[in-house]
Amino acid sequence: MQRNVALRSGESPGASGADFGREHLGVRVSDVRVHPTEPFRFREISRRVVSSGAEQEIDTPFTGEPLASVPISGKADVARAYEAARAAQLTWAQTRPEQRAKPFLKFVDLLMERRSELLDIIQLETGKARRHAYEELLDVALCALYYARRAPRWLRPVRRQGVVPVATRVREARRPKGVVGMITPWNYPVSMGVTDVVPALLAGNAVVHKPDTQTSLGVLWCVDLLQKCGLPEGLWQVVLGEPAEIGDVLIDQADYVAFTGSTAAGRAIAARVAPRLVSCSLELGGKNAMIVCRDADVERAVRGAVRACFANAGQLCISIERLYVHESIHDRFLRRFAEATRAMRLGIEFSFDVDMGSLTFRRQLDLVTRHVEQAVARGATVVVGGRARPDIGPLFYEPTILTGVTAEMDLCATETFGPVVSVQPFTEEAQAVELANDSSYGLNASVWTRDLARGERLAARIRAGSVNINEGYAASMASHDVPMGGMKDSGVGRRHGREGLFKYTEVQALVSQRYLDLAPLGAMSYQSYAELLSASVVLMKRLRIR
Repeated sequence: MQRNVALRSGESPGASGADFGREHLGVRVSDVRVHPTEPFRFREISRRVVSSGAEQEIDTPFTGEPLASVPISGKADVARAYEAARAAQLTWAQTRPEQRAKPFLKFVDLLMERRSELLDIIQLETGKARRHAYEELLDVALCALYYARRAPRWLRPVRRQGVVPVATRVREARRPKGVVGMITPWNYPVSMGVTDVVPALLAGNAVVHKPDTQTSLGVLWCVDLLQKCGLPEGLWQVVLGEPAEIGDVLIDQADYVAFTGSTAAGRAIAARVAPRLVSCSLELGGKNAMIVCRDADVERAVRGAVRACFANAGQLCISIERLYVHESIHDRFLRRFAEATRAMRLGIEFSFDVDMGSLTFRRQLDLVTRHVEQAVARGATVVVGGRARPDIGPLFYEPTILTGVTAEMDLCATETFGPVVSVQPFTEEAQAVELANDSSYGLNASVWTRDLARGERLAARIRAGSVNINEGYAASMASHDVPMGGMKDSGVGRRHGREGLFKYTEVQALVSQRYLDLAPLGAMSYQSYAELLSASVVLMKRLRIR
């Protein structure tokens, strides 16, 4: 890849899509070369995959050119990965949590020192703009630091109240699940992959991890770096392959399953683990709504909508796909939103200047195209965008705003997972809440208002795992101290916060009885014993001991 190409979303290269050099088109072209050591590094880090030798070539979405060959795992490789992980986990579980945290603290420092290398890899394998690749890197650094600082304290045994004061000594202990089976998605591969693995490892588990094959290089780079920081070999096993080939064997051997992906796949995983009574966490799809109240700062809301709708070309489970604006400001908002969207820069650049990059897969481009074309055929209006941009790269699609989207259109309720949003006016706040909740999903939502108390009241009525006020998604995503996940068809379980660590543990009650038995004393009858206990309950209530 030798060229840097950037276009405004409303510009076109003219008759010759390949002629990027015409100055009058406003296209900036400069020579940019992939770092010369990258082919070697790809081969080096790919050795972290458990594989018997099969390989698959992956291309960069930017141009469709070959990027790397990665090893592919079979069922026997997954079994070997679990065997090695279980052996490594036995020692790791006995390691003090303070010692477990040390490699992760070193990892944060090296990650920030070598951030340009990881940003390049993320862009090459996903096609996203550098600013959205940086979101991934920052998420990983902050999450690793958050858990490395807190996990040792949270994992200490906690004293609890016993049945008999003084005589019953109770401690609550956290034990690792064992080996966690993890499946992470392609859209934010490093963010979703690493930030789920970190708490699982810190809790004392080993992990057998299947990232998406197309976007596995960034994850492998992080595995390699973390092991250089002191993480013992064998704890983070990586397998690559199609779910149809290795998915079942991966799930069937896990002591816990963590999955991020589609709702359909999540349901299948839940059904698969149920007979073994193995628990799981599932972060699934979303059709997220944004409400712009009549008192909102329109300019601020427009800037927020551009970020929330078009980050990573809309390939983000918490991005906004439905936008409801109060009728009193609807026209002004829509006009300014359209202007800001037209001004976005699309392109292939390894700088922070581009606003939006490429889609990652042809199937996503096809889905986006199909949703938009069907909506237009059934009466929706394209305000901005609405077309693919092969002149920039094979999988580029313009950021698109539509109005007049109705219930018979797939775009209305089905997750598009692309740079497309519908805008609709509302009259009353109750109507806006009803519209926001009119979805089988409940992952994220956004409310814009100058009155934060009003925003919180509205947020409380929205059935979504996260609701951002005066922000689209980034505030909740980056606040690692608060659990994050979905309601309804958007999943079960949470990442982040204590829940994001404790889900990878089993609770064990350690109870010691001292001084007296929980039985009648000496020759005391059971009736007398029962009377004594009853009187004790009344006394403890009066003294507020209980």
